[in-house]
Amino acid sequence: MSSFWKGTAAVLFTLLAFAAPAAAQAGGVRAGVSVDPDQFYFGGHYESAELIDYLHLRPNIELGVGDDVTTLALNVEAIYKFPLRTRRNTTFYAGGGPAVNFYDFDNGSDTEAGLNILGGIEFGKVFLEVKGGLFDSPDFKIGIGYTFR
Repeated sequence: MSSFWKGTAAVLFTLLAFAAPAAAQAGGVRAGVSVDPDQFYFGGHYESAELIDYLHLRPNIELGVGDDVTTLALNVEAIYKFPLRTRRNTTFYAGGGPAVNFYDFDNGSDTEAGLNILGGIEFGKVFLEVKGGLFDSPDFKIGIGYTFR
């Protein structure tokens, strides 16, 4: 087993071991495509209850495949929601946060820090999201997700 997968297993175990159940949190799934590296990604997220006026934490994990590399992104993102008064279940949001990206290439692996800036729109439990990466995060991601509430 490569050091990439050993590190990945250790991170996942730590996240699951210390995850505290909270009634106000909601989990979800996500999938999409990224540019540089050009990949298909899928993963999961948690969304916290409102911390202060419309501010939520939405940490997530995304596994990307393609372009001769496997990517595991651990993103600690905060989002600020802008509810629409005219459409009850539609909300715009914007946010960002730091990321740790694990890259597994044919000839080795690498771990890099990154930063994400994102925006999206929620239609009830479904959301569409666009993410831009700075430093060593994928340059651009577009995805769709579902939050179990």
